[in-house]
Amino acid sequence: MRQRIFVLILAVAALALAVAGCKADTSKTGTVTTKEPIKIGAVLSVTGANAPLGDAEKKTLEMEVDKLNKAGGIKGAPVELTIEDDESDASKAVAALNKLLKVDKVVAIIGGTGTTPTMAMKPITAKEKTPQIALVAGNQVTKDDYKWIFRTAHNETYVFKKAIDYLSQTVKVKNLAILHDSNAYGQGGADEIKRIATAMGLPIVATEKYDSTATDVTTQLTTIKGANPDCLIIWGTNPVPAVAVKNMKQLGMTMPVLGSQGIANAKFIELAGAAANGVVFPAGWVLVPNDIPASNPQKPVIDGFVKDYTAKYKAAPNSFAGHAWDAFHILVKAIETVGPDKAKIRGQIEKTTNFVGVDGIFQYSATNHDGLDREDLVIIKIENGKWVLGSQ
Repeated sequence: MRQRIFVLILAVAALALAVAGCKADTSKTGTVTTKEPIKIGAVLSVTGANAPLGDAEKKTLEMEVDKLNKAGGIKGAPVELTIEDDESDASKAVAALNKLLKVDKVVAIIGGTGTTPTMAMKPITAKEKTPQIALVAGNQVTKDDYKWIFRTAHNETYVFKKAIDYLSQTVKVKNLAILHDSNAYGQGGADEIKRIATAMGLPIVATEKYDSTATDVTTQLTTIKGANPDCLIIWGTNPVPAVAVKNMKQLGMTMPVLGSQGIANAKFIELAGAAANGVVFPAGWVLVPNDIPASNPQKPVIDGFVKDYTAKYKAAPNSFAGHAWDAFHILVKAIETVGPDKAKIRGQIEKTTNFVGVDGIFQYSATNHDGLDREDLVIIKIENGKWVLGSQ
């Protein structure tokens, strides 16, 4: 009898210790987890000028976190994601980042949505030795001092090369004009276009810029029209590119238009209306999932993502949703491997190779924090208000 009582006491004590060492979390999934949550932060432009981009990113992250936690989290630890809205403003991005780092104590940052807010956050995450995965294309993001920052969007240098190849080989234009946003993304893009186009022997006959809040760009377009370019490149994110193509129709300008991947969302088509038809731009396969070859390893990944996103939000995902999907899963894979240690996470992301994502097949290294190249891009064309695969 004494032996049975002793065994029973040991069993009760063991159970008490186990309960004391666990943290139950039934708030969202109903699943009891046994580890402290892993805290991840995201700074996105959910409102403001870049809202069509940030909203899709936010929805994707929320969907993927929910799926992950319902499946048991990361080795039994739930992921606690805190999303802050920078309102498409760099100073607010910095404030949001500091809150995530100092108050929420996150182990990694996803964001930002725009190049300017991202560049404002970059030195802070470096100083705080916190890995950051950006969702932007701006070349400068990974150009200098990039140890702690990575990206999932296609680097604009590769986007330009894909675009210029298309213009020179497929459309066979002999010169170009550029209309670009005056912000960091637009100005950086214009500079890179000039560099690549010059190297490829394509003269730039006119370059005009606009303010991010512009509601009319007919003055700039009138100057460009006078230069008689074979093609106009519009480099920026909504809403001004949509304003620009509508203004072009009003001015009777009929030359081909090539946009940045910043217009790879349905909002551009909604704002531009019929003027969007004919516009082409480089982007990933996610916009044309039905055209992905069966042999492409991205097909099952993209098909699954499109199915999940469409079922949950009753709309197809855009490129920016894809950037968020890739960032989240690359980060989760790193944490699964090395745990929630900032320095180890950074090092593990840098070791990521052959990761099949929505945007492409990622190959990071100590000297490459972009992960993708122009082979991960296709030319998208807008026809009858829809995205279709353009001539490659």
